[in-house]
This record gives sequence, C-alpha cells and structure tokens, in this order.
Amino acid sequence: MGENIGLAREKEQPLETEKSLFEEHQELIFAIVGGVFLAIGVLLQYFDMQAFAIASFLGSYIVGGYFKAKEGFTDLIVERSLNVELLMILAAIGAAIIGYWTEGAILIFIFSLSGALETYTLNKSHREISALMELQPEEATVLSGGVEKVIAVTALQVGDHVLVKPGERIPTDGKIIKGQTTIDEAAITGESMPVIKKLDDNVFSGTVNMNGAITVSVTKTNDETLFQKIIELVQTAKDEKSPSQLFIEKFESTYVKGVLIVVTLMMFAPHYLLGWTWTETFYRAMVMLVVASPCALVASIMPATLSAISNGARNGILFKGGVHLEALSSIKAIALDKTGTLTKGTPEVTNVLLRDGVSEQEFLYAVASIESHSTHPLAEAIVSFAKKQDLTMLTQPDDVEDITGWGITAALNGKKYKIGKRSFIGDDVADDFYKKEAEDLSTSGKTLVYVSDSEGIYGIIALQDTVRDVAIEAIRRFHEAGIYSIMITGDHEKTAQAIAKETNIDEYIANCLPETKVEEIKELKKRYGSVAMVGDGINDAPALAVSNVGIAMGTGTDVAIETADIVLVKNDLSKIAKAIKLSKRMNKIIKQNIVFSLSIIVLLIIGNFLQQVSLPLGVIGHEGSTILVILNGLRLLRG
Repeated sequence: MGENIGLAREKEQPLETEKSLFEEHQELIFAIVGGVFLAIGVLLQYFDMQAFAIASFLGSYIVGGYFKAKEGFTDLIVERSLNVELLMILAAIGAAIIGYWTEGAILIFIFSLSGALETYTLNKSHREISALMELQPEEATVLSGGVEKVIAVTALQVGDHVLVKPGERIPTDGKIIKGQTTIDEAAITGESMPVIKKLDDNVFSGTVNMNGAITVSVTKTNDETLFQKIIELVQTAKDEKSPSQLFIEKFESTYVKGVLIVVTLMMFAPHYLLGWTWTETFYRAMVMLVVASPCALVASIMPATLSAISNGARNGILFKGGVHLEALSSIKAIALDKTGTLTKGTPEVTNVLLRDGVSEQEFLYAVASIESHSTHPLAEAIVSFAKKQDLTMLTQPDDVEDITGWGITAALNGKKYKIGKRSFIGDDVADDFYKKEAEDLSTSGKTLVYVSDSEGIYGIIALQDTVRDVAIEAIRRFHEAGIYSIMITGDHEKTAQAIAKETNIDEYIANCLPETKVEEIKELKKRYGSVAMVGDGINDAPALAVSNVGIAMGTGTDVAIETADIVLVKNDLSKIAKAIKLSKRMNKIIKQNIVFSLSIIVLLIIGNFLQQVSLPLGVIGHEGSTILVILNGLRLLRG
C-alpha cells in the first residue's frame, strides 16, 4: 500500500505555478484601494481640509500607481526603452506640480483600473488555455495479474493495462482491449457529441468515459500523449507574437520618444506663440502626455490574438503562434496529401467478386483464416472486414508460406489456396474471371487481391484507401471561400484521379516523391502567392516547412506535428475552413481596433490644442478607448 501511495505522489510539476486569489487580482485590488484614497481626498477637499486631502491624493498616487510605475521604470532601467506607463506617471506628477492633485489622482485611478482590467481580460484568455491542464488525470488504475493498483500517470509504461471506470477521465492514450463505452472527447476535439468506442478503438488522455468500464492498453507515455502535445503547443502559442504585435511593440518606444519631444515643446511654445499662461501651457502639456499615449493602440492586437488562439484550442485547432493565425487569412491555395489526410490511411474492403456457387461467408472464412497469418496491410484489412461479418472463429491453416511482394499460400481443409497479385495467381487463369468488372475496379483506383484454389479462381477482393467523410465537406468549403485546392500524392495516376473525382478537388498531382512535393509547393507559391500544405507523414514534413502555413493532422507523425504551424487535433479537415474564418475575423477586429484607437488619439489631441479637453476628460477618453479595444478583441473567445 505504501508503494502505491508513493507512486501516486510522483506527480508531474505543473507548467505554471498556481497563483493565489490575491496574487491573481492584486493589480485590481491596488487600483480599487487607490480609488478609495481618491474618494476620501475629494471628500476632505469638500470640507476644506486641503492638507489632509493632498495626503489622501498622495496615497492614491502611491497605491494606485504602484504597478504602472514599477512597469514603466523597469522598462526604462532594465530594457532601456520608453513605454506608455512612463507617460502616464509623468503626466500625473506634472499635474500635481501645478496643483491639480485631484485630476492627477483621477488619472492614476482610471489608468491603473484600465490596466488591471486589461490584465484580467488577458488572464481570462490564459485561463481558457490553462484549464486544459486541470483535465489531465494524475492517477491511473493499472491491472497487474488481476489486481488493481493505483499509480501516478507519469509512471505508466507502454503496454500497461489501465482500468477506466464510468465517469472517470481516461489517463493515457491507448487502445481498448476489453469492453465498450461512450466517450466525451470535447476536451480534445471540441466536438459536443459523445463518441461510441469499441474493441481496438483508440482513446485519448483527458477525455471522459461516460458509461461502460473499459480496459485500455497504453500506447504512449504521459509526455507523448495527444493531450500533452496540445498543452505544449498552446503554451508555445501564448509566447509567440504576430508580425503586427512585434511592429506595435517596436513602434511604441519610438512613438513615446516623439510624444516626450512634443510635450517638451508644448511646455514653452504655446506661452510665447499663443499667449497662454504658464499654468495653462503646462496643464495642456500634461493633457498631451495623456491623450497622445498609445495605450489603446498597444492593446489592439494581443488580447484579440490570444482570444482567437484560445477559441481555436477549444475547438480542436492548435495554432503555434499568432504569426501563423494571422497568415492563414491570406491563403489563396491549399495543397493536401492523400494518404492519411484526404483518406483514412488504411485500406478497406469495398467489393467482393465470387465464383458461382460460393457464398461470401464461406469465401471470407477461408481467406481470413489464411490472411490472419500475414502482416501485410491488405491482409489485415481483409481479416478486419471478415471479423465485422461475425467471422471471429477462424481455422488454423497448414503449410503457410508468405512470399514477400507477391502473396501467401496455404492449405485449409485439404485444399491448397493462393492469395495475392493477379500475376501471382497466373494471368491466364485470372483473365476470364469477371474481366470487365475487374478492369473497372482497377481503373477506379482500387487494389485487387486474387484468390485461387484447386478449381481455379475462387474470388477477387477489391480494397481501397477510402476518403474521409469530412474531406468532401472540407473541399466544398474551400470552394466557397475561393481557395484553390490541390491533392499531392505519391500514388499512381489512376488512384489519384479516382480520389480527386470523389472529393471534387480542383487539381491533383500524382507520383510525387517527398522532394517532388517540395518543388510542387514552390511552384504553387509562384502561382498563388500564399499556399498552405496539409499532411500527416514524415514524407510531408519538408513540404509543410516550405509552405506559407503548414497544417498537420493530430494523429500524424511527431515530425509532421513539430514541423507544422497548425495542428488539427481530430484530423477534421473541415476545421481548416473554420480556422481561416477565425483568422479573417481576428484580422478584421485588429484593424477595427487600430483605426478606432488612432482616431481617438487624433480627436483628443485636436481637442487639447483647442483647449476643449480637460485632464479628467482626456483620461476618460484615452482609457475608455483602451478598455473598448480590449473588449472588442475578447469577442473572439465566443463562437
């Protein structure tokens, strides 16, 4: 028992240290306390207790302005850069110097309150992401020799058998080896409808087992699970900035320097040129410090970007950074790999042609009994198809010989069977057996497996890597969005043509080697400018890297996922169209924010020169616009 408890305590350290309620909201608390000092100061001023009022206003300055002053001076001393926080602090100090303590305290209060609200809204976006971590179970019930043992999820090894009871979260990626159930995969895929899972179906860490008890064989260690990859990808996305955000951050320091130069001139020039009093001149300079500050401009992008990234993560679309999300809206063409992307990636039986007098059940029974001794993907597909026809009790064949690249021979119930290519069976033997039907199946891109016995051709099995249901819908949505679609595949012409016809894709390029795919992507970039590539395999990684935006399937290879810019958790191609729509919506909101914030700055500056904007009004207009652009960006959390 002590060993179990010890293992259970070997829990993985969280990616982010959990904050207390006070730590999470301390900036807002300081702003409110500063506001209380402001209110007391106004009250004391009303009763003509000027000295006490100034002391209270000073308390408002110190408490309310603490975080912003710390941020401004830290950037100045450590980073050697100027920011908007410094402008606000200087404006408040300047107001106090000329006796406008009330206005200065109001400036500090509203500025600190808007900053606290900005931090709160950004934390709200971060919480959408960090909430994923809370879905990761910390313990698992392992079955060992028929005995249940609770261990830490981090201690699970590939091959362990884990018992998952109804209502529990699945602690690992694995395959069901006993039982069946319904699983809520919303945490991973964003899909609201539960999914029925049976024997040999894959399940994912963090999803919820809703009704039946199941035993899961672990296929991945804790640090390799799809759920863990989601957390790591989204954590990375939080820190990677878009080109627009990087430009604004570089622009901010230069802009602040410009404002300080203009304000310095305003402290003297209007007195001599316009005849203003020294008090009015200095006051207008302080108002200029406030209204010309680019707070709203700086806040135009990051909240919107983080909100869009959070929205995508919640819906099974993982962006590795704002740069990729921003680039997605400009895509003109999209190239898609065939196997594992447009198709399921595994062959399935589509047709069975039988000799006269032979029943399908009898045929499949014999073929599956023999093919169960082969590891070829086509053999596995045939056995899987037979088992779905309730042929679970197969017979042990004799004299099994697996001839690599050709087929398999065996004896069953006194008969000798050959299963494999047409040439392996004998072209002369196969020539007259369903000749036209076989040619039609082959022309449509299907692979034919011939079966013969001592009497001649026993039957033909046609197999094909079938198109995903969502692929046809995805191509339709690309057409609606005006995006040209191209399939790039290493398969031969007939197969590519058949898949292109079924999916209604605009163009296909067959017989592509990995290096050929790269060249094709380069050609598409010349034709269309901005091109996305969708793939899942190791051979797709170079093309994913060369494309403007690389998109990997969630169940693809690690190399593809690491190379790609965007990951589709559940291989749902239709979500690419949603991602493009989200990208366009984000860029539209960012443009709205930038135009709005710049317009407010210009209007307030003009109003200040016309002596129509007081310091409190300037603060309200400036900080109000900041709050509005943040709230506008947070709309991306919805829908």
